[in-house]
Amino acid sequence: MNGNPEFFERLLTEAFEVGVNAAKPLMGVQQCWQGEIRQWLDTVAPERKAVWVYGAGKAAASMASALEFASSDAEQLKGFVVTRRGHEVPTRCIEVVQAAHPVPDEEGQRAALRLIRELSAVPQGDAVIALVSGGGSSLLSVTVPSIPFLDLQQLNRALLASGAPIQEMNVVRKHVTRSLGGQLAACCSVPVFQLLISDVPGDAPEFIASGPFVADDSTFRDAMDVLDRWEISAPQSVISHLEAGIRGDVPETPGRDSAVFKQVSTRLLASNALTLDAVALYLQNAGYTVLSLGDSIEGESRDVAGVTAAMVAQIAQGRPNWPRLPVALISGGECTVTLTEKDLESAKGGRNSEFLLALFHALGSMEIPCSVSALAADTDGIDGVGGHAGALLLPGDLDRAATLGLSTKRHLDQHNSYDFFDAMGRLLMTGPTTTNVNDLRIVLIGQPAEAV
Repeated sequence: MNGNPEFFERLLTEAFEVGVNAAKPLMGVQQCWQGEIRQWLDTVAPERKAVWVYGAGKAAASMASALEFASSDAEQLKGFVVTRRGHEVPTRCIEVVQAAHPVPDEEGQRAALRLIRELSAVPQGDAVIALVSGGGSSLLSVTVPSIPFLDLQQLNRALLASGAPIQEMNVVRKHVTRSLGGQLAACCSVPVFQLLISDVPGDAPEFIASGPFVADDSTFRDAMDVLDRWEISAPQSVISHLEAGIRGDVPETPGRDSAVFKQVSTRLLASNALTLDAVALYLQNAGYTVLSLGDSIEGESRDVAGVTAAMVAQIAQGRPNWPRLPVALISGGECTVTLTEKDLESAKGGRNSEFLLALFHALGSMEIPCSVSALAADTDGIDGVGGHAGALLLPGDLDRAATLGLSTKRHLDQHNSYDFFDAMGRLLMTGPTTTNVNDLRIVLIGQPAEAV
């Protein structure tokens, strides 16, 4: 896999930056403010004294900052948002609270309780703008009274290690908290305009941050089925609560027939599809034929990598019905990594770096007659454990790994992609990006004329 490593490193990192910037909230919030929110405010709250801003997610602080900029002090904005530690940005009047992710902590629980109280107390005649992005499920997790907070933390760890898709994890989260699955909308008596940045495949609002302001038609039985299907060992307090809900002793989350959603307006600001479109245009301008696999790729990271490697081989070998070189394969969505308790002892990395390590391993056994380079990273800048956004694969890296005595199989078996790419010098370190539209995977097959 010959080629110029420096050229491909620059091309891949610039493509990632282009994709992340496309999902930054500033432009989307400005457009929505001018085109919809101002008129909506004048319609639903013409005598308003203030506009109350609440929200949660990895992009919540940057969304709040963008809203302050867009409003240009024309409105009295009040309220607060909760974001992951390290993802804060400066704001003028909207407070930013930080809490833990992906396992909730007591700061997040206190913030969620405060949010419920303040939403319930917004004066009549005013209105609420809700800023919701991925990560909000953890940041807004306040338990029902019958579930101790330590049990909620244990449940979240088990969900994250199970390999279950994010949509199914969120079904469970909605039914063990007081804040998710439309329950924030239910405690608010004034109109709400909800702005969303999606990090879930398909962009369904009910799954973005577990839909705190969105109708939920899933049930307690659905939540229990998720635990059974993925063999998730949940604390007894969780099981007892779900069983009580199945019996009808606990009310279901508010569904689409609930009147509370008649005063909630929802707009999607950014998504994985927007990022893929921006990356595709950038790579086309760099000389590649782009083949997009879409924004809804799910499955075990190493399984998705195996399929991707087979596609790379077909394209590289010039097989019929595939585009001619050079070709860029791009995809989004969210893969998973299933971990046992034993795996947790050595696991270090994330779903993106594990995907790339599995791709690395698969390509090593294939005849690839041209250069291949790749990037896999989380658009929020944090891929699992290690502080990295993801990792890079560059031409010559198969030989480089052999020289360093690194075993792709051993590191895959240990789910320790971080140490592998750290030793290779191929970790992608960006820090928090202040947005979050899920994962971005780019595989470059062949090289444009300027790289030859």
